[in-house]
This record gives sequence, structure tokens and C-alpha cells, in this order.
Amino acid sequence: MAAVVTVLLTVGCGSSASPSPAPSALMPSTGSATVEIGGRQVTVFVPESYDPDRPAPLVVGLHGYGSDARELESYLRLIPEARSRGFVYVTPDGTAESGGERFWNATDACCAFSPPAPDDSLFLHDLIGTVLRTYRIDPDRVSVIGHSNGGAMALRMACDHADQIAAVVSLAGIGADDPARCRPSEPVSVLAIHGDADETIAIGGGEINGVPYPPAALTVARWVEADGCASPGRDGADIDLDAGLPGVDTSVHVWSEGCGGTSTVQAWTINGGAHIPQLGPGFTPAVLDFLL
Repeated sequence: MAAVVTVLLTVGCGSSASPSPAPSALMPSTGSATVEIGGRQVTVFVPESYDPDRPAPLVVGLHGYGSDARELESYLRLIPEARSRGFVYVTPDGTAESGGERFWNATDACCAFSPPAPDDSLFLHDLIGTVLRTYRIDPDRVSVIGHSNGGAMALRMACDHADQIAAVVSLAGIGADDPARCRPSEPVSVLAIHGDADETIAIGGGEINGVPYPPAALTVARWVEADGCASPGRDGADIDLDAGLPGVDTSVHVWSEGCGGTSTVQAWTINGGAHIPQLGPGFTPAVLDFLL
């Protein structure tokens, strides 16, 4: 194993005007390591096939509200895929609120329920920048996947840092209610996955603590417009994502004509799917096929 690399990272844990002190972090040459950055635990996995002479994709995983990086990996099982597909995988913990629940400050509705609200967009932007400086990463193959609050944060990253992010997957996440909060500088590929029986984040929109969030279809429509894709798009082949539901359970709709650059927008609706679907063995390979 090659020598471990020492890196420095300045992260935005509060506002952009008051970043936390730059801590040192030991990043693995290959294999997995958990390091502390900005007071948060960040797990970094580098596959054994990593070659510093060959750019690798980067995937960032974001957990849901009240969860953490360890639980996200248990749910999505991204590390085995990183090993077989050869991408670098990074999964940080969100900030812990007073009750200990970890969250991402993604939208007005979710999920910074008590002050201070961290600038997670800046934190993740800087974290990705550090990974790009530490490893040989293909800058055109940087993607983010998240569940619930993490899905909302993935969409936020696409809005704020389209120059850094090529593609995102949001599972049971939400976009910003105010369209002015999402003005991406360039096209980003977006896959929105939502169960139509989700009682936590309703597919038709709703409120969290009195703050509205938009319907999933509206969030998708805004990305179709932002990416310049032609509507109405087309139906794709149905797929089976939820092991807890009988038969082929997920409807697919694709917008690919006229989209800027190499971007595409897709909406996968899990018919009968809840907020935490019982993911089948085909879920993670399918979403990674989209991201990579």
C-alpha cells in the first residue's frame, strides 16, 4: 500500500463568512478510512484498482435526516460497487442537532430545524474539491446520490455547483419550493426517484413544520427546463426496484432530447413505494448506471 496522503481542507460549518479552522485529514491510498473534517466524520473508500495515472469517477453519498454515513452504506451498499466499478466513494456525516439527529441544510423546508444552520453546500463543495486535489479524479464524472434529506441535498448541490457536479440521484428527496433558489450555471443530469405511497415526503408536495415543499413532478419539470430538454419526454421500460413489492414496480420517464451537453433527466416512480423502500439487488447497479 502506498503512503497515506495528508491533506488540508477548509470547510464551511457555519456561514461562508466564518469557515471553521482548516483541519488535517488522513486520506487512504486504497481501502477505506474514516477521517474527521470540520467536526464531522467522513468515510473515504478508494478501490484497490485505483491508478493515479488513470482518472477515476467520484461518487458522494448523503444520508437522510437522523441517519449517518454508516447507515447509508448499509442501505445502498455502494462500497462493493465502488470496488467493482473503480470509483472513489466519499460519504460524510451531516451536522448533529441538539437532540443528536444528523441533518443537511438543504432547503427551507428540510432539515435545519434549529439554529445555527450550517452552510452544507459550501462544506460539500470544499470536500469534493479536496478529493479532486488528493486523487486523480475525472472532473466530468463527479456525482452525488442521497436519500430523503440527503436527496434534497444532492439536488441542492446540482443547483449551486453545476460546474462541479455532473449528475445527481435523489431518492425520496425534495427540491426548493422557490424556483429562484435553483439557477444552475450549466446542465446537470438528474434522476428523481420517489414512491407514490411515501407518507413522510409526499410525492405530491406538502409541508414540513409549516414550510412548503414542491411536488416531485414540479422539481423534475424545473430540471427539464433548466437542462433545456424537450418535453414531453418518453416512457422507458419499467424496472423492479423495491423487493417488498410484487412484480415490476417502478415506472420510468426519460427526457433526453435537446438536453444541454450530455445531461438527461429521469423520473422513476415506485408504484406503492414508501419513504424507505426495501431496495432490491438491482437498485444500486441501476442508479450507478445513470450516474456513471
